[in-house]
Amino acid sequence: MTEESAITKSKIGQYKGRVTSFVVLSCIVAAMGGAIFGYDIGIAGGVSSMDSFLKKFFPNVYTKMKEDTKVSNYCKFNSQLLTLFTSSLYVASFAASFFASSVTRSFGRRAAMLIGGAAYVAGAALSGAASNLYILIPGRILLGIGIGFSNQSVPVYLSEMAPPRYRGAISNGFQFSLSMGALSSNLVNYGTVKMDNNLGWRISLSMASIPALILTLGAIFLPETPNSIIQHSQNHQNAKLVLERIRGTTDVQSELDDLIKASADAAKTTLHPWKQITLQRKYRPQLVMAIAIPFFQQVTGINAIAFYAPILFRTTGLGESASLLSAVVIRIVNASSTFISMLVVDKLGRRFLFSVGGVQMLASQLMIGSIMQKQLGDYGGVSKESGFVLIVLICIYVAGYGWSWGPLGWLVPSEIFPLEIRSAGQSINVAVSFLFTIIIAQTYLLMLCHFKAGIFFFFGWWVVVMTGFVYLFLPETKNVPIEQVDRVWKEHWFWKRIVGEVDERGVMVHK
Repeated sequence: MTEESAITKSKIGQYKGRVTSFVVLSCIVAAMGGAIFGYDIGIAGGVSSMDSFLKKFFPNVYTKMKEDTKVSNYCKFNSQLLTLFTSSLYVASFAASFFASSVTRSFGRRAAMLIGGAAYVAGAALSGAASNLYILIPGRILLGIGIGFSNQSVPVYLSEMAPPRYRGAISNGFQFSLSMGALSSNLVNYGTVKMDNNLGWRISLSMASIPALILTLGAIFLPETPNSIIQHSQNHQNAKLVLERIRGTTDVQSELDDLIKASADAAKTTLHPWKQITLQRKYRPQLVMAIAIPFFQQVTGINAIAFYAPILFRTTGLGESASLLSAVVIRIVNASSTFISMLVVDKLGRRFLFSVGGVQMLASQLMIGSIMQKQLGDYGGVSKESGFVLIVLICIYVAGYGWSWGPLGWLVPSEIFPLEIRSAGQSINVAVSFLFTIIIAQTYLLMLCHFKAGIFFFFGWWVVVMTGFVYLFLPETKNVPIEQVDRVWKEHWFWKRIVGEVDERGVMVHK
């Protein structure tokens, strides 16, 4: 559990450069991959609470919500068809992430981003034009393919483009963009909810194409990362020119040498990256984190709230418009807290934010569960005062997530993999994330029906487990050059027993 080591500190000083406007522009365009993901997270729950959407595609849910007074508040939206609408996208994303790994590794990060953006544009158009579930669900599948490719490639692209000392802030731009996408979707939902003739939900679903078009067009003109250029073409001169452009200096030889060495090591050792990361002992810490971090990110309970915030608020007795407006407030809090994380993550470090966010989420979840258990019950609703308190507590919870597990759940996995297994490792990270997103999306309404207010205690228990896990097993990676991150495992109290350690001179000792 050491903090930043003497080895990594000395290495940081060898790299020159700054955050150039070219890097900022490239990362803004690339981060649209986060925006399309966030937009869909917000839009799915929003249109699912719209009366016109429910009447057209899920009439049984609409009838149960409006007319059946014998159904528990917690069970009114419990429909496998409704959850299929949400989770079909993530099933497609899960499958696509594996194909995306091969594309990212063989053809570069830009190629995967281009495929992701184009598929998402097509899915948004099909969803907005849907007249029945047989059109709506294939549209969701295309959206899922787009998200699978972009989520696999964009975090890697951002990490490789960023200067080491600013990598946390720039990589967190993915989550910030995701938050802004979700906020945009809630604003669109709120603005379209009262439109007649199904126009509202059609606009909501179709407008997802805007950030996807930016990503698609941008991927055509964006530069490939120096890491990827060296890995694919061995064109060191081209890689050096790109590195000079994105660092704003000609003094890039030290960083270039590390990239060339990492690529050479990868070429020597990696014929089958999937076999390497799963079987070789030296990659065991990265494999554990690639599974544990996205799993924990999903069982914070955030996606349950993100997908179904409007539905959750309607469960407590708020009306259609009030539910959507409350969801907008939550998105603003989430985006603001993620922006704060961008500002402080390279100063305070990853482990500190993980711990603070965990405590904050746990406390708010326990209070939310207690209020709903005491006041809501199966029928009727909570008082206006209690409803306001619930919204405030959910905002506190979302803020905790917004500066911890939200951005760091994407940042840390994107920066811990050596080049030779980076695409495979990121695919595992994305696939695990989507797998448990599918499980949460498909089971949350059923869990809400059976657990009732206890759903918040269930997720709160997982927050305790994950906070302890990070405190004990995740080494600090702030300011460490991405090609040197593998050394932090050799200095960690637990992982050095598995991968070897370094002595006082910085020489690696293999066990």
